[in-house]
Amino acid sequence: MASHASGPARKYLSHTLSEWACGLKYEHLSDKAVHTAKLFWYDSLGCALGGSQQEDAKILLAHHREMAGGVGNGPCTTFVSGFRTNPVDAAFMNAHMIRAMDYNDIYWKADPCHPSDIIAGPLALCEMTGATGKDLILATIIAYEIEQRLCEFGVPGVREYGWHHATLTAFAAPMAAARVLGLSVEQMVQAIGICASRTFTPGAVTAGRLTMMKNTVDPWACRMGVESALLARRGYTGPEHMIDGKEGLYAVFGHVHYKGQPARFDTEALLRDLPTSPAHHYRITDCGMKSFPIEALSHAPLTAMMKCVKENNIRAADVAEIKVEVIARAADILGDPHKYRPDSRETADHSLPYCMAVGLVDGMVTPLQFREERVHDKSLVPIMDMVKVVANDEFEALFPRFQPSRVTVTTRDGKSYVKRVDVPKGDPRDPMTEEEIGVKFTALGRDVLGGGETGVRRCRELGTMIMSLDKERDMGGLMRAMTA
Repeated sequence: MASHASGPARKYLSHTLSEWACGLKYEHLSDKAVHTAKLFWYDSLGCALGGSQQEDAKILLAHHREMAGGVGNGPCTTFVSGFRTNPVDAAFMNAHMIRAMDYNDIYWKADPCHPSDIIAGPLALCEMTGATGKDLILATIIAYEIEQRLCEFGVPGVREYGWHHATLTAFAAPMAAARVLGLSVEQMVQAIGICASRTFTPGAVTAGRLTMMKNTVDPWACRMGVESALLARRGYTGPEHMIDGKEGLYAVFGHVHYKGQPARFDTEALLRDLPTSPAHHYRITDCGMKSFPIEALSHAPLTAMMKCVKENNIRAADVAEIKVEVIARAADILGDPHKYRPDSRETADHSLPYCMAVGLVDGMVTPLQFREERVHDKSLVPIMDMVKVVANDEFEALFPRFQPSRVTVTTRDGKSYVKRVDVPKGDPRDPMTEEEIGVKFTALGRDVLGGGETGVRRCRELGTMIMSLDKERDMGGLMRAMTA
């Protein structure tokens, strides 16, 4: 029944979620959730420093500078360049820098997501309003909680129907932004409706040949989340039934089938045990980080191959074939024909043949392996052709609890070496430590922040500031420290 029909108004899911988000306070958070939020900010800002040097980030900055007439005098700061602009554009550019290298966090259940794609929105609004580090942490934990739950409740998930997870980010991003602005429950509901009306995203952005939009659609949902919250604050309205009402998320996907079954969403899973006290479990502690700057499902097979090669002293010149067994969706995303001839960084970091080949030859997979000259290196082509990506039905039943991958390296003398990995490094069951995040942060940020000892010192100082985020009275110091 629509809310305008006779009788009592229906309470939609956007209301229930907004009541939780508006009611959650910093004192309700667990110490573990707060500490984890700071670790994700540490990781994310390191990714942003490295991401600022990517071509697409530079294009976006040049575009927004031109749109502003070359003068930046807004209330919010853009990472590295220090360009000042409005919170909507700052959120977009900063979120894109976090995302640009595909090196930020990862959570994959029914659907994948990168919750840190959202958090630049609350940061921009905190800077604009003078909010504290505790306010930012609260909004961050709300963003992770909702985004991760949305990625769990699809059966089997919107990705399997050909849609990108930015479709789901459009529901989480306005909630985090609205919480910073202190909107009412009804205003947050309107923000969700405004944002989700505009950001349903086809999966084409991560299928076949990839473009700069691969790393842009989720930051665009973050941008829309900020603008939607600001509009809702002024009284702008959006459909409250965007999830479970007429022609909303449930209805749209209810028209399609997957393997003979209609699409559906598990409402109970979305709402079950929403945390409201320090004793409760917060989803942010279940999210993973990336130890390689590549698509999430590549981590387990790459880890397996690197371990296999190291343990058996295998040289690249000795290899005849690399058989990679993964779940079906990994084979589909990472092993299609376009991935055997990547012609851009965006396609290369989603190409299992490229990642395995360059890892075998270079002995590492870092941002250096995705520079244009390396991606176009023809010497890697014969090695990519040795990589055989195979879907394993046995592994399918173990996902998403595990991300199983088995790699069989066959050498030219006919010997075969096998390695299986179920949990990649960075998974909460094998987490990156604060020290390891610091190493990643310095590798990405040192040259951006001055190079040499100056860059190392500034990275160290930034790390200390981030891990004390709950003590920051406003975002001014952090944004100055993130400016080159």
